Amino acid sequence: MQLKKILNNIEYEIINGTIDIDIKDISYDSREIKQNYAFVCLIGIDTDGHNYIKEAIKNGATCIITCKNVDINTTTTIIKIKDTRQQLSIMSANLFGNPQEKLIKIGITGTKGKTSTSWILKKIIEETKEKVGIIGTLGTYIDNYQIKHKNTTPESYQIQKFMKQMVDNNIKYLIMEASSTALKVGRINNITFDYAIFTNLSTDHIGPREHPTYEDYKNSKIKLFKQSKIGIINKDDQAFEEIKNQATCKIYTYGKNKTSDIIIKDIKYQQNQNKLTTTFTLETKGNRTTYEIPAPGEFSAQNSASAILVARLLGINETQIKKGLQKFKVEGRCEIINIGNKNIIIDFAHNQLSMESLIKTIKKYHPKKIITIFGCGGGRSKQIRYELGKTAGKLSDLSIITTDNPRNDNIEDIIRDIEKGIKEEQGQYEIIKDRKEAIIHALDIVKEHEIILLLGKGHEKYQEIQGKKYPFDEKEIINNYIKGR
Repeated sequence: MQLKKILNNIEYEIINGTIDIDIKDISYDSREIKQNYAFVCLIGIDTDGHNYIKEAIKNGATCIITCKNVDINTTTTIIKIKDTRQQLSIMSANLFGNPQEKLIKIGITGTKGKTSTSWILKKIIEETKEKVGIIGTLGTYIDNYQIKHKNTTPESYQIQKFMKQMVDNNIKYLIMEASSTALKVGRINNITFDYAIFTNLSTDHIGPREHPTYEDYKNSKIKLFKQSKIGIINKDDQAFEEIKNQATCKIYTYGKNKTSDIIIKDIKYQQNQNKLTTTFTLETKGNRTTYEIPAPGEFSAQNSASAILVARLLGINETQIKKGLQKFKVEGRCEIINIGNKNIIIDFAHNQLSMESLIKTIKKYHPKKIITIFGCGGGRSKQIRYELGKTAGKLSDLSIITTDNPRNDNIEDIIRDIEKGIKEEQGQYEIIKDRKEAIIHALDIVKEHEIILLLGKGHEKYQEIQGKKYPFDEKEIINNYIKGR
């Protein structure tokens, strides 16, 4: 494609060369540059692409796109634009032929529930025999083929490329988890969503590498409702009014709030044949329908309600909705493994609110005992570690403190801060630093009608320690234990 077509709808300045050249592809990683590529210089938290211009040219770049003045002696075309990261989305869309125009796009944002809501909605839509693609925490799914990526919402170039692959595979619907960081830095700029869902908002992801303040975090989430046609918002959440007031799209609401468009009522928790299920009723203008989902907790009802509201707006019938709900299962999100009359639940809960919500939910199923295995990821404050310990100490019958992803932090320091919180609540606890040993120990001591909560890592298949990622699969450890028996 000609460079001038890639730059369509972008204001730019030609610093050197010409725009009348053919570009094979674009990349923001100088190591991936090949002959006739354009290199886009992105500025990140840790790196600046402008420092790798010479390497990109050496690798074959015929165009450099910058947002800074660069002093380099070259015959290579150099284009300057206002903001390379914000406008990478437009360039990528132009390159791939604006694939979003051929997809029905559903964006989901919120602190918790994005992944579960995505998969609930996917299962419902698939009952109509239409194909659904997902971009989110577990990766990108195209015809059930998984492509893993580091971020919940990848760079805009990857998003546009994935959308093109979905269109090529006759996929009609795209469900995308829209992270606050992605919204803030512009990874999903230039995408107009047909539907946008807001799940909830809590004080997570506040820090120097993500959002400096709660206001910045909230305002980043609100952006989704300024680039969508229809918004589906949780009316029970404290951020509802502000999101509604700043949104530019048509709004529908869900929640236990009696003024919601669909009202959640009669949530009940049942344990049948070693399955933890949730039943709930949705009321709309006096009409009541009862649903069941094979997942525990009020948050499962909340996530389902948002997905059902979208499904109804899409014209999906109640039989299809109910069948889709029954097929729901998502890796690492309240994922239940049974050993006789014992349940192990693997969940991504890695902050105080998520842990508290999950343990309180499980208590409603009246297990004889709850054993909680958890640690805390590196790069998080002492306060967060302490709160995790305090919550587990207060709500669990037994806590096993272990390693999560300590990253570059000292494991003993993390454990000590967690231990402080548990001791304050006078909770029963053990310390087993090796996470595999902690899991096996819990499996050895758990008895019938007791539940093990394995928290913090969810779908992850690694542990990150001192800058290195080591293979670590919790389900594999559990399954090997079962086989060994």
